[in-house]
Amino acid sequence: MGINDTGGTRDATALLARHAEALALFGDRVHAVRADQWDEATPCTEWSVRDLVNHLTAEQLWVPDLVTEGSTVTEVGGVHDGDVLGTRPKTSWDSAARAARKAFAAPGALERTVWLSYGQTPAVAYCAQMITDAVVHAWDLSRAIGADERLPEALVAFALEEVTPYAAGLSDSGLFAPPIEPPPGDGHQTRLLALLGRRA
Repeated sequence: MGINDTGGTRDATALLARHAEALALFGDRVHAVRADQWDEATPCTEWSVRDLVNHLTAEQLWVPDLVTEGSTVTEVGGVHDGDVLGTRPKTSWDSAARAARKAFAAPGALERTVWLSYGQTPAVAYCAQMITDAVVHAWDLSRAIGADERLPEALVAFALEEVTPYAAGLSDSGLFAPPIEPPPGDGHQTRLLALLGRRA
C-alpha cells in the first residue's frame, strides 16, 4: 500500500516500528557527521550536509503541528522555514525526531487525517511518506560523509513498496532526479535509489 492510500488499514504497530527505525537510522548518520563536514556536498542537488539535515529536521517539526494540533500548512505558515538547526544541529535533530515519534505514536494519531500541501491525507500515509524520506536521505547523508551506505533491508523493502507506484512522476516536483535504469540483477536498495534518480 502506498502513501496515496485513503484508508487506515495499515498495522499501526508495524508502521510505528518502521518509523522509529527510520528516524534512528537517519539520526545515527547525523551523529556521525564530523565538525568539518557540514558544508560538504550531498547527492541532493544544491544541498550541503547541513542543508540536508536541516530539511529532515524541519520535516519532523511539522509532524506535531499537522498530526497533534490538526493544523493546516497555511496555518503553520513559515514557522519551520530557514535554519532550524541553530548552533547545535545534532541536538536539534534529536529533539525534532523525538517530537515526531511522540506525535505519531499518540493514541488515535494514525487514525486521523492531516492537511498536507496537496490536500487531505490519512495520517498513516503521511507517516509512511516520512519513513521513506528518512530512509532515502539516510543514504544521501551516508554518501556525503563517507559512512556505511548499506540500508536495513526491512526499511529498503518498505520504501521500495511505497515509492514504486508513483516514482515516475516524482521528478515533476523538481525535488527528485528522473528515475534511472538500475544494473541488471541488482538488489532492492539499488532499485530504490535508481527510482529516485540516484546511482548506488
